Amino acid sequence: MSTMNEAAKTRTPATAALPAIHVYNTLSRKKELLEPVEPGKVGIYLCGPTVYKPSHVGHMVGPVIFDAVKRYLTYCGYEVRWIVNITDVDDKLIAESSARGIKMSKLADEMTADYMDNLKKMGIDTVDAFPKATDNIGEIIALTQALVDKGFAYESAGDVYFDVAKDPDYGKLSHRNVDELEGEGGEMASRKRSQADFALWKSAKPGEPSWDSPWGKGRPGWHIECSAMSRKELGETFDIHGGGLDLVFPHHENEIAQSECCHGRPQAKYWMHNGLMQATSEVGKLGGRHTREQDAGDQAAQEAGKMGKSKGASAFSELLTRHQPENIRFFLLSTHYRRPIDFSEERIEEVGRGLEAFYRFFGRYQRITGESFYDLPIHANRPDGDAAVHGIQDAPLYKDVQNSRALFLAAMDDDFNTGNAIGQLYQLVRRLNGYIDFARLDDPTHPNREQFEAQAKYLRQATIVLRELAATLGLFRQPVVASSGGNDALVSELVNLLIELRADARKQKNFAWADRIRDRLGELGVVLADSRDGTRWSLER
Repeated sequence: MSTMNEAAKTRTPATAALPAIHVYNTLSRKKELLEPVEPGKVGIYLCGPTVYKPSHVGHMVGPVIFDAVKRYLTYCGYEVRWIVNITDVDDKLIAESSARGIKMSKLADEMTADYMDNLKKMGIDTVDAFPKATDNIGEIIALTQALVDKGFAYESAGDVYFDVAKDPDYGKLSHRNVDELEGEGGEMASRKRSQADFALWKSAKPGEPSWDSPWGKGRPGWHIECSAMSRKELGETFDIHGGGLDLVFPHHENEIAQSECCHGRPQAKYWMHNGLMQATSEVGKLGGRHTREQDAGDQAAQEAGKMGKSKGASAFSELLTRHQPENIRFFLLSTHYRRPIDFSEERIEEVGRGLEAFYRFFGRYQRITGESFYDLPIHANRPDGDAAVHGIQDAPLYKDVQNSRALFLAAMDDDFNTGNAIGQLYQLVRRLNGYIDFARLDDPTHPNREQFEAQAKYLRQATIVLRELAATLGLFRQPVVASSGGNDALVSELVNLLIELRADARKQKNFAWADRIRDRLGELGVVLADSRDGTRWSLER
């Protein structure tokens, strides 16, 4: 594999201004330079949920990761289109709707709404389209018919199967031997030429949802849905196909077979698979096996401990009643996406305590400058060199900020290593706090007002760098509103009372006591902003 400098020299003039980003490709099992099908544009398809039960935390892993991927690629200058599909017809949906005594469509709508609400609360708002399988039946039938016409699929008693033996490349993603594979069993097994063949179209059973087709009434198989929807939304060949490691086989292997046999060209250039959610302290209760870093990319090892509905994972909406969305997002991004994520609520709480370092700094910054961290401007695109730290070249913290920024970008350029990138955010906030101490910016007795103004300006420019980098991960986009257990009115009255006491202290020139009230409120996450119109307060944690 070429080095990053060598790879950069090979880029076309159209992409010369874009940074060299490397992506681990499951297909080749190595990192490769990101070179989109169309220079400067990236198409991403992420396999979404089968909407038969409420979302659990595992359903948020892929969306959080790829939301960060899209934000970062956009920041780097790429035009990105990101698609997440909704599987709203499936055996699980049919079984669940029957058990509940409601129509499959009603169940799917209800669970899709739950999924969308959770995405919104997690700040995942960069998805360009959510195609549903039932809205693409025509596309699915057309793709299935094309495979039949080309001799890669066959009809049997109203079902249509993909003939795995006709695809010499079958197994190239999962590296599995065709002789070891097994397909659907039961009644369907007797209709197939080989046990490895899989269904593209399933004939309808009495009472099941169905659509008209050349082979009679029926419904699509799972794998053909994604092949049809990805082609419609992104074309026959697109850039990145993502999903959980558990989808490598059979789902993604079968997608490749269908799409590439039909079109005679690669379906996706890069296959990105995130690690699975594992239980930690709950391993025994959930029946999972604890996995370590060496299990990154090991599908069998991670699936052994995968959390899911069958292993006790609770509804994500319930988790949100106990933890802030930003804490969960930070937790999910703190591990490199290819590694298994060791889940426990204690770990989320630990992450939340770590986040207090940032919230305390935001409060400190606002007390010094009178400006909210969340109101700071950021560059829409990744600036080069000193343009990113404009205005602080003469400040003592210049090299520290420049170094943290460079290491953050290097981590993200190297297969979107959000874990290392977050480490640099911690390093940067420590350096900013150190500068405040060095310059005595929160000292009300600062002896030189002109010097204070110059140093506060340096702090502002450096803090913009922190905000900008964090924004590429979807972090610290807006103030976190702390829950007060239903006592919001009481909290408001108490804070306002303390503001009145502080105002009285200032009138009496008891500035030490006024500053004490302000500082103690700041430690509790209550930030005060003084203006000619009075004092406003906000919760920063």
